[in-house]
Amino acid sequence: MVNQFEVTLNGNKENAEGSETLLTFLNKMEVEVPSLCYHPSLGPIETCDTCIVKVNGEYVRSCSTEIKPGDIVETKSDDVHEAQIIAMDRVLGNHELYCTVCDYNNGNCEIHNAVKEMKISHQETPHTSKESPVQRNDFYRYDPDQCILCGRCVEACQDVQVTETLSIDWDLKRPRVIWDKNSPIDESSCVNCGHCSTVCPCNAMMEVGMEGEAGFLTGFREEAMRPMINITKSVETGYESLMTISDVEATMREERIKKTKTVCTYCGVGCAFDVWTKGRQVLKVEPQAEAPANGISTCVKGKFGWDFVNSEERITRPLIREGNEFREAEWEEALDLIENKFNKIKKEKGSDSLAFISSSKCTNEESYLMQKLARAVIGTNNVDNCSRYCQSPATMGLWRTVGYGGDSGGIGDIAKSELVISIGSNTVESHPVLATRVKRAQKLNGQKVIVADIRKHELADRADLFVKPAPGSDLVWLSAVTKHILDKGWHDDEFLQKHVNNVDEFIESLEPYTLEYAEEVTHLSKEELKWIAESIHEAQTTCILWAMGVTQHGGGSDTSTAISNLLLVTGNYMKPAAGAYPLRGHNNVQGASDFGSMPDRFPGYQFVTDDDVRKRFEASWGTSLPAKPGLNNHEMVEAIHDGYLNALYLKGEDMGIVDANINYVQSAFEKLDFFVVQDVFFSKTCQYADVVLPASPSFEKEGTFTNTERRFQRLYQVFEPMGESLPDWKIIMEIANTLGADWSYTHPSEIMDEAASLTPIFAGVNYERLEGYNSLQWPVAEDGTDSPLLFTEEFPLPDGKAKLHPVEWTKPLEFEEEYDIHVNNGRLLEHFHEGNLTYKSKAISGKTPSVFLEVSQELADDRGIEDGTKVKLTSPYGSVKVSCVVTDRVFGKQVYLPMNTSGEGAINYLTSSHSDKDTDTPAYKEISAKMEVLESKGESPLPRNNHRYGSPQPQIGVKVEEKWARKDYVFPGDLVKERRAKKHG
Repeated sequence: MVNQFEVTLNGNKENAEGSETLLTFLNKMEVEVPSLCYHPSLGPIETCDTCIVKVNGEYVRSCSTEIKPGDIVETKSDDVHEAQIIAMDRVLGNHELYCTVCDYNNGNCEIHNAVKEMKISHQETPHTSKESPVQRNDFYRYDPDQCILCGRCVEACQDVQVTETLSIDWDLKRPRVIWDKNSPIDESSCVNCGHCSTVCPCNAMMEVGMEGEAGFLTGFREEAMRPMINITKSVETGYESLMTISDVEATMREERIKKTKTVCTYCGVGCAFDVWTKGRQVLKVEPQAEAPANGISTCVKGKFGWDFVNSEERITRPLIREGNEFREAEWEEALDLIENKFNKIKKEKGSDSLAFISSSKCTNEESYLMQKLARAVIGTNNVDNCSRYCQSPATMGLWRTVGYGGDSGGIGDIAKSELVISIGSNTVESHPVLATRVKRAQKLNGQKVIVADIRKHELADRADLFVKPAPGSDLVWLSAVTKHILDKGWHDDEFLQKHVNNVDEFIESLEPYTLEYAEEVTHLSKEELKWIAESIHEAQTTCILWAMGVTQHGGGSDTSTAISNLLLVTGNYMKPAAGAYPLRGHNNVQGASDFGSMPDRFPGYQFVTDDDVRKRFEASWGTSLPAKPGLNNHEMVEAIHDGYLNALYLKGEDMGIVDANINYVQSAFEKLDFFVVQDVFFSKTCQYADVVLPASPSFEKEGTFTNTERRFQRLYQVFEPMGESLPDWKIIMEIANTLGADWSYTHPSEIMDEAASLTPIFAGVNYERLEGYNSLQWPVAEDGTDSPLLFTEEFPLPDGKAKLHPVEWTKPLEFEEEYDIHVNNGRLLEHFHEGNLTYKSKAISGKTPSVFLEVSQELADDRGIEDGTKVKLTSPYGSVKVSCVVTDRVFGKQVYLPMNTSGEGAINYLTSSHSDKDTDTPAYKEISAKMEVLESKGESPLPRNNHRYGSPQPQIGVKVEEKWARKDYVFPGDLVKERRAKKHG
């Protein structure tokens, strides 16, 4: 229960609550106090002093002062106002007011608004230059002469993003923000996440997309800007007229600057933000504190990676193959061709000779329609999506043990956990914003972090314990740790008795997994294994995060099962800040499966073999539906080669480059009688198509995505579709209707309503409940009650109990001795997946223009490799050519090849068709190759402006104490005391 007590505010008795700051209390009471350095997402920074009030007769900063019972608070007295004016005057000495010709004059400049609210008409401290040049790169710029030294950017960089690049050098004669050890931005460790420009209260840190574009009078060249500022100052005499004129201009901007809420189209974190546009021009992305997954946070892709939307390389009309060429066609011709071919193949070879692959980039509504097209119109369950390539094993492991294949809680739970264990997840680069929550919790709150990976990525660098198991051996050490916990009596016996079945059989299955056996197989020491077990035992809550380093193995499902088994044994389900977190890679890979793009399940994971479920869908869709499960992605490729699958409709997936063993996959495409590809760009896969349909990206449609937390979020249309491209849902509906369906959806909300009516775990999902930044985490009851915590009272399994599921280790593939290089692979911060979208960004590509191969110093010395050396890697399945970067992130004969290319360095020229035995997810991580040096000398593929060469400077916050210690600093409250003492002395 919240502790309430009485305080006196400006002579009136009021009720306050314990453990809140004075500023929070004043805001609740709607008492206006300036606060330029304070930001709700950052907390007290204490640099600006503008929030000074009096408490019990003493001047204090209200942002950092905790309110206490009986406090007497004054905010309106003359002396308080005088102290605030002194503080504000110092701010204006650092910031020149030229609002009318400022790109930041959009109603949200906090300095402008404070000057207006405080009725300031002039300043005593003249604005003077800090005599330091403007810093800029292709993403944002910093103008020292506009910087008020509030430190928000530093706080965000150091303790929210935790890249730890920015600081304020308080020792300079005129302090300013610096990067690393006073480096230029592009020679620093800055990852261009955009936090700094997001939280800046003025135009000091600003996105370059805003420069010269936002205002009616801002588009001047640099040399003309100063004269324009002087002209406006001569016209706007006094701050009252400046405020009036600039407010009129700001209001005019509202007519042409559009702000639209959307959800990011890249990874599975589900960042939501407002997009500022002028026509089809993206001015900036502005995340909002109320965004449920990310708050004020973004990564470089979400903040700045949107050039692809307006790329000239977009497909804007249907394309039809003629021989080895493609020609543009009208929609009617393309649809007629699809109708004729689909009907002909279906008539001659049956419904199951066609297959459909949905997209993790498209919306839930579009995934729903794709599987409905396959099942209700064509009559086949041959439908799948790219979760088959990454997350199906994690889902299988959770289905087996706890019944639902989703995250146990939300990102906030991970941040609050006492212990986070990350296994096979390059979280900082694959899920950047989620990783910031772990880095912050560890840095500020003492969260313990354990990382198990074969590569030393950033989270491994920061971990309290980093262990390097032998590739593919995670199940062994997980089982050994679980056994050790049971042997020591550290298991949660009460939880097991009440909530878990199959305990005895499971304990018996662990007999082989001794610490000695694990040490032999995994190369982890017994001491490391014991340390992990003890850490789990000592922590009240443990979260385990895992990703493709676990799932993309021959035993990926079993290793995922072992993770869930460990969590069950230790009672780390059914409570906040604990549980299983399989991190979803794509923006809607969770939703693609949720909404039925799977060969054996309808939306909501309802089995196609369940007669009652199937009858419900048949009644709604008005047709009979097949009961036999269909083919998954992996099986489709085999069926094409075997002659049983003859037509394929694929949307939003570059299967010809992201599937494993792509030489084999591409040769399958060539055997198809008819192949339809639907995409935004002419991808590698499009090259094999008979018809290519122009789809619209997320900015050009409405719908919903479901992130890794099981969180539904709405995206709103930013632009009209380019050219003749269409949202995927409209294209699918057109195809369905040409094939005889009678679909009449006019908006994605109608599709969601239909899906929710058929799917119990989505029963309460509708667009009204998802308005704005509202969100819902499934399961969602019909009344709209959602489930931030997935399991509370029982598990969705027989008798409401979870089940411990015994597993055995599947040894990874073994290769001939000549294939002596283990080729690890995965994601990269700057680019997403194969790079079809992010390479369209000049700024991002300028930082990381091409793929590269990470090589250890040991291997480099042995093979005569240096930065820029070009090598050829050859596996039994193909070869790649790529330039090297020598690094300490990999060890021995292990190399790391990011997946961000569709060229000659594409990882899947090396991979095999070997897959997880339970889900057919390709074993991408089980690759060995031989290496040949092609060119010993060459230019490094990683340019010097890449953040990996930077030198972060960790600190807590802005170090405001260093400001207070300066000889030229006096607390405004003390100055007021001194003045008044002299006046009355």
